Amino acid sequence: MTVPDRIEAARLVRSLEPPEWHLRHSRAVAEVAAFLAARTASRGVTVDRRLAESAALLHDADKALPKDDPLRALGHGHGSAGWLVQRGHAELAPAVEDHTITRTLDGAWFERWLRESRPEDRIVAYSDRRARQRLVSVDERFATWRRHHPGSWDADTEREVRRRAGRLEAVVCESAGVRPEAVRRLRWTAAAFRAAAAR
Repeated sequence: MTVPDRIEAARLVRSLEPPEWHLRHSRAVAEVAAFLAARTASRGVTVDRRLAESAALLHDADKALPKDDPLRALGHGHGSAGWLVQRGHAELAPAVEDHTITRTLDGAWFERWLRESRPEDRIVAYSDRRARQRLVSVDERFATWRRHHPGSWDADTEREVRRRAGRLEAVVCESAGVRPEAVRRLRWTAAAFRAAAAR
């Protein structure tokens, strides 16, 4: 088992032949994760930057699988993790499996995960909350979910999930030594996709 480097992660994404919107979102999440992982590492926190970047780039792999692929039946996140395990990248699975906002519906699970997860797992989950196809605030991301999935949650549930997202933001940004409004994208994916295409 290995953690893929940037070029291999890009090659894996290309193998899925995802639509352009998928690529833009995955690239944005991966570049936010790269920024946060680099800042976190610069503060002396042990973090596997390669793992954070690759897991972020591949976090939505299951969304690009054919509708009849058995991994789709596992549910979002679980399907992506299974796909990566099948390809020998089990180290990425926890970060990919647990990135989804719906996982935070379970408060007990969220509290345990926030305490026990790896820095890379938290970076990937938070990066997904900060990126659509460009960098946005957590509030903007929640507004998008609300528009795309109206009525999915009642108002109390949405407030609680948003509160948990705020706690995740505080933990990740504190580790990285940045304020949420100072989070940026560390541009690397374009070069990785060019190199993957050349292989």
